[in-house]
Amino acid sequence: MNLPVTVLIPTALRKFTSGAQSVELPAVSLPDLLDQLVARFPDISRHLRDDRGELRRFLNIYVNDEDIRFLGGSAYKFENGDEVLLVPSIAGGAAVYSEANVCVPATSANLGCAFDCAALAVTAICEHERF
Repeated sequence: MNLPVTVLIPTALRKFTSGAQSVELPAVSLPDLLDQLVARFPDISRHLRDDRGELRRFLNIYVNDEDIRFLGGSAYKFENGDEVLLVPSIAGGAAVYSEANVCVPATSANLGCAFDCAALAVTAICEHERF
């Protein structure tokens, strides 16, 4: 029996879901959920899976705030009321400079580290010409 699963759509992907912030789908597993999401919103497909149909490398999926990779990945069977959050990594940005010529490229990886591991954030000394 397919149970209703709520999929939370992040702002970065809402342009592919007609602005929907969430959608409820009756899914058994992650592949089933992704198939249904793509059937409902075809334009989101390339942001979820690569050309081989595999889950995109930089798309993180959480079930009830737990990384699905630690729950069994594609083999995980959804339970009634599960909440699924799609978190695409967003790269890019520009170098940020200070008066001491200390710079950290502004990327999602660095921002995530800054938020998650502030005490471990590493900066690199660089010259303005390198960026």
